[in-house]
Formats: sequence, C-alpha cells, structure tokens
Amino acid sequence: MERTFEELVAEAEAVSVEGWDFSWLAGRATEERPSWGYQRSMSERLAKASAALDIQTGGGEVLAGAAPLPPVMVATESWPPNVAKATALLHPLGAVVVADEDEPPLPFADAAFDLVTSRHPVTVWWSEIARVLCPGGRYFSQQVGPASVFELVEFFLGPQPEKVRRARHPEDARRDAEAAGLEVLDLRTQSLRTEFFDIGAVVYFLRKVIWMVPGFTVEQYRDRLRELDELIRREGAFVAQTSRFLIEARKPE
Repeated sequence: MERTFEELVAEAEAVSVEGWDFSWLAGRATEERPSWGYQRSMSERLAKASAALDIQTGGGEVLAGAAPLPPVMVATESWPPNVAKATALLHPLGAVVVADEDEPPLPFADAAFDLVTSRHPVTVWWSEIARVLCPGGRYFSQQVGPASVFELVEFFLGPQPEKVRRARHPEDARRDAEAAGLEVLDLRTQSLRTEFFDIGAVVYFLRKVIWMVPGFTVEQYRDRLRELDELIRREGAFVAQTSRFLIEARKPE
C-alpha cells in the first residue's frame, strides 16, 4: 500500500542525520557522481603523502574509504556528533581527529603537511591552507559549485538573486587560491543529475544539508512539502542539477 505524506515525513524527521553517510536515501534518491572519482584520486595522493590533513571531515566516511592512510594523518571537524563518529571510525586507521571550529587559524604549525584534502567544505580558508602546507605540498578538494540543487532550494525559498546563485563559483576558488600564493594545477567542473523519489527523501536531505534551506523545519514548510509530495507522486521524481568542481593547487617550493 502506498505510504501517506504524513508517514513519509514522520519517518524522515525521526531518523538520525549525524555523519556524512547518505545510505538512508538508497532507493529514495539518486545523485550522479562526478567522472573524476574523488575518493579514488584522494587515496592515490594519500598513498604518496607523509603527513596529511583532511579538513571538515564530517563523520570521516570519505577519508576512511580512502585508506590506507599516511604515517601522520589528522582530520578536523566542528560538529560534536560528527567529531565523535569520525573519531570512532578513523582512530583504528591511525588518524587523529581534532575538534575545530572551522575558523582561522587552523590549530597546526606552518608547513605541517605535504597534503591537505577536503570534500565539500562549507568554507575554504585559503591563506590557512597555504600556511600549513609545506613547500611543494598540495591541496586536493571536491567542492559544491554554484546554484547546486537550486531547483529544490528555489521551490522553498523562491527565486534567488544572481549573487546567491553565483556563489561558490570555481573561478572564484581559482582566484582565491592564487591570491593565497598557491598555483592551481587542475580545475574541473560538472553538472550532475539528482532525483528525489519521495517526500521523505527531501525532508531527510534538507535536515542533513542544513545550508540548502537555512532553518528548515517540517512545520514551517509543511504546505510546500505537501505540494512537492503531490508533484513527486504525479511525475515520479523531483529532478535537480547538482554542481561539483575539483580543484588541485600546489604551494611553490
């Protein structure tokens, strides 16, 4: 029997959103992956590093999947539930997890690492990345690009101004990296298809990715959620475009 709007929403409200594992969405939403294979490429770079830092590691899932780790491996995370989850996951692999507020300065000495990584950082403090990299060291990151999943964002918030739609543009990342003294070696972008197959998937996503619709609650957006539920039932899915870019930069020797 088809599940009701209330049943789907109640289930999605009750499930934990700790960590950065989206396996709960299996069969309920899909997101096309970038062709460059970030975790695989990250693993290749970690294998050559002697001391590495993973910034905003979330629950540590991406870093753990890129093991084996270098002799010195540190990860930072700001959200306490994620700090605990990442510690439990990464300590057995030889990584130290540091609770950090994601504000400058990073709690490390100058030239402490030959590799810094970060998947989907919320903020990027380029001058701090340059500072903790040793000469010849590299920063390797996959980031969320401009207007990502904005079909969903604008369904709830209405049309966004161009300044908001353009935020997180890869060319701005290039400019900021170069301004911090780094040489950009690689910059690639892709637009990818994302689909939500039931309203519970949307609720879970917006609870987990909190910057999409800031302050999102079911009660505040219940009417729009009902409209979206009807749309998904009628059309089979809600489709959005996800924007991703890959950047690799090097600190000159």
